[in-house]
Amino acid sequence: MQPEIILLSLFFIGLASADLLQNPDFESPPSNLTGNSNSSVVPLSQNNTIPGWTFEGTVNYVKASQNISLPGNGHGIQLGQDGKINQTFTANGNIINYLLTFTLAPGGQNCSANADIVVSAPDSTMVFSWKQHYGKTWESYGHYLGSWGEGEPINPVFQSQTTETDPNSICWPVLDTLLLKGIAESFEATDNLLLNGGFEYGTDFLSNSTEGILLDQTPSPAQSPLLLWSVQGTVKYIDSKHYFVPQGNAAIEIVSGVSAGIQTPTILNEGSTYNLNFTLGDANDTCVGDFLVGALAGSTAQNFSLKSNGTGSAERFSLTFKADPSPTLISFLSYKTSQTKDGVFCGPLIDDVVLLLRASSGLKLEMQFKVLISLYILVAILQIHWK
Repeated sequence: MQPEIILLSLFFIGLASADLLQNPDFESPPSNLTGNSNSSVVPLSQNNTIPGWTFEGTVNYVKASQNISLPGNGHGIQLGQDGKINQTFTANGNIINYLLTFTLAPGGQNCSANADIVVSAPDSTMVFSWKQHYGKTWESYGHYLGSWGEGEPINPVFQSQTTETDPNSICWPVLDTLLLKGIAESFEATDNLLLNGGFEYGTDFLSNSTEGILLDQTPSPAQSPLLLWSVQGTVKYIDSKHYFVPQGNAAIEIVSGVSAGIQTPTILNEGSTYNLNFTLGDANDTCVGDFLVGALAGSTAQNFSLKSNGTGSAERFSLTFKADPSPTLISFLSYKTSQTKDGVFCGPLIDDVVLLLRASSGLKLEMQFKVLISLYILVAILQIHWK
């Protein structure tokens, strides 16, 4: 019997960060708001501020109503014309990545245009738009906020943005339920040559939401809300509490159709043969149809199909390939667009991606150690390059 090859590999620890942001769900009301107030929209001013936050421009404190839908029917902040809110927290040196989850909703109905929201921090700036066909009348998004050293003051800013000239025709965005998650590096025993192949390390899920987290296009795997995976198009990060997830606590659903998907670079031994194993399925969200997914490993590509009844099913697939000169890109792309009967975009589920070297045990051990060292170097290069 050949000895099982187990290596210490880089992995990540999600650290609770409830104390990083004050009043992240905006349930602590403005200072001058009385307990019996029935108003659904309260303008903020110098005499009526929101605990934990500073603001500029037109900013309103709102509660869920017939016109504004929010998770848990709670409260949120509407960023009107030139509206901006921000607060400062102190970075922890043990945390190498900060990942943000937030909820975005339109500030009304039947508007001719919806304003965007810009999320910025010292390491990142990204524009988010309410997309309308990805679930409820509010949507949750994941975002890579940044990476900083011990004691650095970090000031995330949320600001409205529009190109419309008539502010009265615009639904201004409503922001709600911010979760800030810290990720630290550590080590674990594994034979998987892909880091975060099970998608367990990503942005946080909302406790009061049955929806997944939308991840927009992210070209850098080092600055991604799904650690070490870049995103093409839009994908949905889903949890096992509310969806069918074949393995672990999280998976990826590719929702924005043709050529959307995920990709990660890895350093392999050129000319050696590898097996790329993965699970393809549906998330039990009534997404019915024939899925077609392309799996790519360097210059090797193969299409895989799955018939979905939308009730939660999965099959295991494998792609064998010889490694090209490093780095090798591992990609999963959807080649079809799918929708539920309610018109919500949906698609194939990807989970439990495992990359294994095909070799004798002695050669495998030697080469896996070389690849492992190369992976650490790759992670360091990615983090420096995308700073």
